[in-house]
Amino acid sequence: MTQPVTVSAGDLTLPCFYRWERERAKHTFLTQPTGGGATQEISWHEAGDQVRRMAAWMQAQGWSAGSRVAILGKNSAHWILADLAIQMAGYVSVPIYPTFNGEALAYILQHSEARACFVGKMDDTINLKTGLAADLPVIALPLAPGIAALQWNDLTAASAPLKTSPTPTGETVCTIIYTSGTTGKPKGVVHTFHNMAWGISSATRRVPMTTEDRYISYLPLAHVAERMLIEQGALRYGGHIFFAEALDTFVQDLQRARPTIFFSVPRLWVKFQQGVHAKMPARKLNRLLSLPLIGRLVRHKILKGLGLDQCRIAAGGAAPMPADVLHWYRRLGLDLIEVYGMTENCAISHATLPGSPRVGTVGLPYDDVQQRIDPSSGEIQMRSGALMQGYYKEPEQTASAMTADCWLRTGDKGSIAPDGYLTITGRVKDIFKTSKGKYVAPAPIEDVLVMHPDIEACVVTGATLAQPLGLVMLSQDAVNRCAASEENKSATTESLKQHLQTINSKLEPHEKIGCLVVITTPWTPENGFVTPTLKVKRNRIEETFAKQYEEWSRDGEQVVWIKG
Repeated sequence: MTQPVTVSAGDLTLPCFYRWERERAKHTFLTQPTGGGATQEISWHEAGDQVRRMAAWMQAQGWSAGSRVAILGKNSAHWILADLAIQMAGYVSVPIYPTFNGEALAYILQHSEARACFVGKMDDTINLKTGLAADLPVIALPLAPGIAALQWNDLTAASAPLKTSPTPTGETVCTIIYTSGTTGKPKGVVHTFHNMAWGISSATRRVPMTTEDRYISYLPLAHVAERMLIEQGALRYGGHIFFAEALDTFVQDLQRARPTIFFSVPRLWVKFQQGVHAKMPARKLNRLLSLPLIGRLVRHKILKGLGLDQCRIAAGGAAPMPADVLHWYRRLGLDLIEVYGMTENCAISHATLPGSPRVGTVGLPYDDVQQRIDPSSGEIQMRSGALMQGYYKEPEQTASAMTADCWLRTGDKGSIAPDGYLTITGRVKDIFKTSKGKYVAPAPIEDVLVMHPDIEACVVTGATLAQPLGLVMLSQDAVNRCAASEENKSATTESLKQHLQTINSKLEPHEKIGCLVVITTPWTPENGFVTPTLKVKRNRIEETFAKQYEEWSRDGEQVVWIKG
């Protein structure tokens, strides 16, 4: 029997920060790329000084305790400093994805009644023009684009640091995280300091962390997984956070950080794998890995090239991890942990362990996390000390997300083995019925379909069709290759046909995919086809393409190419 997970006052975010501010004053807390290979190193003492100055400035504005303050921008050192300053001043942080359009940005700021908004790194400012109200105070972080705003450096230089060390209670609201959502308007998930501290306490019993750990922050900090693992993990254990500069420099950023703890979404783990295969074909790599001495050297070279040679904890989540990908990385010596969670439970629910024989499951629940399956719907339900307080200003949606006995309805379907391992089989609402009256669960088929080296994302769909169809988005490398010559396009088409035949040979008759629809236009957060963590928005796919499903199915072609 494990001891119950408990949280002390010292485990809350701000007391942890105060501790490292004292004990690790000269150690680097944040490493921020500033362009051209240069970086800015911010120690715990320097972080404390800036946070205290900004907290003092905010308090001087006279906002009431618990006021909401937004943070909009890509990941940066000052994103985290702004978050800490908001909390230290006694306010509630509202992180916003930089990829949200102007309408969503305006909705969140209005719904949360934000008193101000910090703006950080942005790819462009077009959404700021329609999303930011003219009378809303805007504070530009150091790497923000050139916009009319108050400047972080000016405000901190003109403000004396806060002398006290405010410590909120565990029941105090810490943050409202608006979900990126695959359907509908974003919902504001309310979490207290206790929720987040409880989540870190439970998770790090499974995966311990220390002051020696290094992290790289590149997935959106507005997402609960990055916020918990990177920000909260480093604050709890005094680790060192590196930031990525840009997509083009990501490999160099990884090599600079050499993270000991690294989290990525499945789509990126697959892209890393495809990048390796682009330099060394799978057949040759498998042959080399089977040789004792050479295999060891090859493994080290590949991991060092990825910047992951010192990684002791590698994790994937936010979407199902294909089993073949997990096996492939295990052969390289990088034993990926698969994690399962959602915004509503601080991303703390289940995880596998390195060396787990149960590939394809999401492992066992963390300590003090309870799990069950609704016998009528097959839905996974759970409860823990990390559960949200509810959706901000949405009592009806809060009630519908919880059962009468206060278990969270996850919306996922799954099964629990006798030894407690959880397997996710799809989303409750994603399962569809063909015109033959047979139900199809798309998630397991998609896990196999995406394993083709040219496929970056996919959706299996087809409600009311005789057979399902697969919509696949090709990688940019594949798109460029096929655009270069008809011969390349024909070779890719043939490869996709063979992949489809292999998949169909293992499916039940009603599950077999009638055709693959190849889409060459990228699905991005900006055009709304995927969330900021690259989960495909199934409803957006349906809205865009459903009218053509019947036509594609009637064509009789195994592979159909379209633009869109």
